[in-house]
Amino acid sequence: MSTPSSDYEPMFTRPGEATVAPRHAIPPQGTLPATARQIVEDETILDGNARLNLATFVGTWMDDEAKQVYTSSFDKNMIDKDEYPQTAAIEDNCWHMLASLWNAPNAANSIGTSTIGSSEACMLGGLAFKRLWQQARRAAGKDASAPNLVMSAAVQVCWEKFCNYFDVEPRYVPISADHKTLDGHDLAKYVDENTIGVVAIMGVTYTGMYEPVAAIAAALDEIQKSTGLDIPIHIDGASGAMIAPFLQPDVVWDFRLERVHSISTSGHKYGLVYPGLGWIVWRDAQWLPEDLVFKVSYLGGEMPTFALNFSRPGAQVLLQYYLFLRLGFEGYRAVQQASQDVAKFLSAGIAKLDAFELWNDGSDIPVFAWRLKDGHTKNWTLYHLQDRLRMRGWLVPAYPMPADLEQITVQRIVVRNGLSMDLAADLLDAITAEVAHLDALTAPMPDDHPDSAFHH
Repeated sequence: MSTPSSDYEPMFTRPGEATVAPRHAIPPQGTLPATARQIVEDETILDGNARLNLATFVGTWMDDEAKQVYTSSFDKNMIDKDEYPQTAAIEDNCWHMLASLWNAPNAANSIGTSTIGSSEACMLGGLAFKRLWQQARRAAGKDASAPNLVMSAAVQVCWEKFCNYFDVEPRYVPISADHKTLDGHDLAKYVDENTIGVVAIMGVTYTGMYEPVAAIAAALDEIQKSTGLDIPIHIDGASGAMIAPFLQPDVVWDFRLERVHSISTSGHKYGLVYPGLGWIVWRDAQWLPEDLVFKVSYLGGEMPTFALNFSRPGAQVLLQYYLFLRLGFEGYRAVQQASQDVAKFLSAGIAKLDAFELWNDGSDIPVFAWRLKDGHTKNWTLYHLQDRLRMRGWLVPAYPMPADLEQITVQRIVVRNGLSMDLAADLLDAITAEVAHLDALTAPMPDDHPDSAFHH
C-alpha cells in the first residue's frame, strides 16, 4: 500500500508527477498544490512565447504595478454593480473618457459599456443598428424581415458571426489592388432600404490599414441625397481607435462625423490591457434602443445591463483605468509612437530585401504586411519562411488575402507594446538569415501548405 505524498518527496516522484496526468476525466483524488502547479507549468512549457507572437493584436505585457492591480481584483464580478459600486463607477468613467477621446459632441449624452472583447462590442453595435432599423420599418408599415449589413470583404470574423447569429445578410464589398480597403467606391451597389448600417474598420486585421471613414461617410451622404436612405456607420476600431487619436489626430474618422453612431475598440489590444476587455460607445443615447437594455435584479440590487455575457471579470476594467491614470494622453502617445517606430524600422528593413514587396509600411496602426515579389523564386513561399522563423521562436503568420485577392499570400507583423527596438533588430536579423537560407535552395521545398493555419 502506497504512503500519502508529502512535501518532502522529490517533486517528480510524487503521485501526479510520476504518472501521466488525466486528460479527459477529473482524477478521483487530488494532489499537493505544488504538484498540480508543476504539472500545469510543465505542460504549458510547450506553448510559444507570447512576447514573440507577432500574429496576435492582444497585449502580452503590463508593468508590475498593473499586475498588482490585477491580482487584487481577480474576484470582482463586473455585473454585480450593487456589491462593487466603485468598480461600476470606474467603468462609467472609462467609457466617458473614450467618448471624449473620440470627440463625442456631448460626452454626457453618450452611452457606453465595457465588454469581454471588441467582438462582443461589435455585436452590440450591430444589434443596436438592427433594432433601430426594425423599429423604423415597422413604424412606417414596411417589412422588417430582411436586414443587411455592408462591410469590407477583409472584415474581421466577428462580423461574419454577428450576421450568422442574428439573421442579418452580410454584403461584402470586395477589395482589390486599386481599392485596398472599403473606401466608398461603388458603395451604392451594395446598400438599399434594408441596409441597417455600414461597418468601417480602423485597422484592417489583414494589413493594419485604416479605411477612410470620411470618404465612406461622404459616399453615404451622396446616396442619401439621391435615394433618401440615411445609413449610419459603426467604427470597428478594435486597434485603430486607440492609435489614431494619439498618432494621427487630424484624421477625421470618429464622432466628428455625424453619420458615425457607434465606435468599438479592444481594451486588450492597443488599449494595452491584458485580455479580455472591449469597449463600445454610442455618440448619443438615442442610438442605443432602450428595449435592448435589461434592468435586472441581482445580488440585492437592480441595474441596467446591455451585454451578451452576464458574469464577467471586473479586473480588466480596473486595469484600463489604471493605465488611463498611469499614462495619460501623452503617455499613450509615447507608447503608440514607440510601437509605430519599431513597425516602420522593421518594414523598412524588410523592404530592402530583394525577395519582398511591401503591401503597407505600418504608417496607420503599427502593423504591416508584405508579399513575395513576382518571379523571385519557385523554391519557397512565405509559408516556408513562417516555419523557419517559428523554429527560432518567432510567430510571424503567412496567409491568403480575402476574397478576390485570395491568390495573393502575405506575411504580417503586429508590433505591440513590449516589442522593443532591440528585439526587432534580432527579428530582422532572423528574417534576413532565413531568406538567405531559402534563397540558397537548389530545389523546391515541399508544397505542404495549401491553407494557412492562421485565421483572422
